[in-house]
Amino acid sequence: MEIFNLVQIIILSLLGLATLYIFIFSIASLFYVQKPYSDNGNMRKIAVLIPGYKEDEVIIEVAKQALEQEYPTNLFDVVIIADSFKDNTLQALKTLSVKLIEVSFEKSTKSKALNSAMAALNNDYDIAVVLDADNVMAGGFLKKINAVFEHDVIAVQGHRTAKNVNNSWAVLDAVSEEINNSIFRKGHRVLGLSSAIIGSGMAFKYNYFKSLMSSVTAVGGFDKEIELKMLKEGHSIVYLDDAVVYDEKVQKAEVFGNQRRRWLSAQFHYFRKDILAAIKHLFLKGNVDYFDKAIQFIQPPRVLLIGAVILFSIGFIISNSLLNNQMMISYWILLNVACVLSFVFSVPRSFYNYKTLQALASLPKGMLMMLLSLLKIKGANKTFIHTQHTSVTKNID
Repeated sequence: MEIFNLVQIIILSLLGLATLYIFIFSIASLFYVQKPYSDNGNMRKIAVLIPGYKEDEVIIEVAKQALEQEYPTNLFDVVIIADSFKDNTLQALKTLSVKLIEVSFEKSTKSKALNSAMAALNNDYDIAVVLDADNVMAGGFLKKINAVFEHDVIAVQGHRTAKNVNNSWAVLDAVSEEINNSIFRKGHRVLGLSSAIIGSGMAFKYNYFKSLMSSVTAVGGFDKEIELKMLKEGHSIVYLDDAVVYDEKVQKAEVFGNQRRRWLSAQFHYFRKDILAAIKHLFLKGNVDYFDKAIQFIQPPRVLLIGAVILFSIGFIISNSLLNNQMMISYWILLNVACVLSFVFSVPRSFYNYKTLQALASLPKGMLMMLLSLLKIKGANKTFIHTQHTSVTKNID
């Protein structure tokens, strides 16, 4: 009986702390109001950096749409960083008004591609915008990015959102993205902390970004590495909810699993690497942002968290009912309510529809894929795991 209670308390505490973290920030996200930024008439020169690995299916259309941004054409360059593209794709890109930089590596990584591009470019840019090869900027994106840098900002994350919700996996991926936007971007900014960055749809002061990237060694999760470096230095990361970038969402279970395996591996790697330094900076320098980021990386994936809370709650509620332990039953019910409300607060109202309800049928399989990803994350951050993209057109049907 004592061992049972001890195990129960440990599990309840671990799930409770993880739930409390997202519960606080999900509530805070409800009070997010986008701060207005004015460029005061100052237009900066922008390099739109688009690295791609074997992205022949999407890169031509992505480049064309990027060139259509409503921004002075002499003040922004679309830079396509082509790794292992087909010859006909390269020839097509050369007919467009883009800067094409061809790269080749024994082991390809996004950080290597970005560093090679910036080494080849001159330094007359003010802002670096980083996109994925499938990303499409919404109208006015560059204007909004330009405006925020008028206000002593060093880094900003735009609002990355779903380009497609054409099947259940894409819907789940889209919902997951918006939950993260609410908790790790809106909620964090409301409480005075930095926005998380995602790896694309983000922008930096150009020279700072070039210097920052020169020290990056990550194979996967380069955004996690530079995020920690920035916060350790005491910089803040802004979030622009109205600066929208459309991103292709996964459409297959195996892609869903591989993508999460890469993310989880990077998070655990950087948690182990930075947690002691983050604790030191918290107590010696009061750097809450850096500490919060390190703690954030050890948070369980939201899909696994809600699954674990529900399954353990059912088991322990039944067990405690048989043992007539009403107090522990109350704790488990409270945990369930807090966890469910965290998701209710975080999911945009636009996703409260029949299509999302249908997608929930795939959630158990998604939970299983996440669990399997946890079992296979060893060494994943040392291996380049490529997500192949197939769609450029925004499709919400």
